[in-house]
Amino acid sequence: MEHHHIPSSISKVFILCIILNLLFVCMETAVGFMSNSVGLLSDAGHNLSDVFSLLIALLAIRMATHRPDRRFTYGYKKLTVLASLLNAVILLVAVGAIIVESIARINHPQPVSGAAISWTAGAGILINGLTAWLLMRDQEKDLNVRGAFLHMAMDTLVSAGVVISGIAINLTGILWIDPAVSLIIAAIILVSTFNMLKESLFLSIDAVPESVDMTGIENGLSHVGNVESWHHLHVWPISTTENAATVHLVLKDVGLMEKTKAEARAVFGSSGVGHCTIECEGEDCQCESCECR
Repeated sequence: MEHHHIPSSISKVFILCIILNLLFVCMETAVGFMSNSVGLLSDAGHNLSDVFSLLIALLAIRMATHRPDRRFTYGYKKLTVLASLLNAVILLVAVGAIIVESIARINHPQPVSGAAISWTAGAGILINGLTAWLLMRDQEKDLNVRGAFLHMAMDTLVSAGVVISGIAINLTGILWIDPAVSLIIAAIILVSTFNMLKESLFLSIDAVPESVDMTGIENGLSHVGNVESWHHLHVWPISTTENAATVHLVLKDVGLMEKTKAEARAVFGSSGVGHCTIECEGEDCQCESCECR
């Protein structure tokens, strides 16, 4: 991810989204039990996981603003990466529960109220749509915000599918439509979660973030005029919004060190790395660990 600072207003947005979705989960669960709809209950379970995801993301974002100390010299910014990974795992558990219950209902269909399903899911379209809209502005700035936005946007589509299933049950009386829609919901959630799971897992083990242009960094460093060669290039995420890097530069003229460092920092900055540590040495360096290239 590029270096962005999440505005403090996003915390208020998350709190509002959490309250709205928690109220909807309570309503959807109650109607699901009364109407005996596994589609509504599975969607409520997924929405509850979204509430937990929003809570975890909010806590991580708030913790990331704490000042560094002697023990945590980067502060608690890495918690944003761990939060995105945990949220992806929560979604996968929710998918598994939906699949198991849906298959059981297909094998043993139970009567459901199509009208109750449609009206409740219709309310879900409004709640999820509003939540997605509130998160949309900042979703490009942070993996957690983007994950929450994608969940809410996907939930809006899922609720639309549940409305359709309720109407179809009313018109046809076919009971397996409800668990079939639940399986479709599970498939949609699984697809939407995969990329987030992969990226958050890679970030948690300090892989180069997908948004960082490593080829651009390598080519850029090689084309800095005073750089003879470079080595020990490392790039890793500090958080879901900030990246860091280190590199050793072998200089043709040590006297131009500060100018060369400024040009190298510009290379890193243009490729999505906001924090970089640059060490310089002359061409006659005899350090055995240099492995100059």
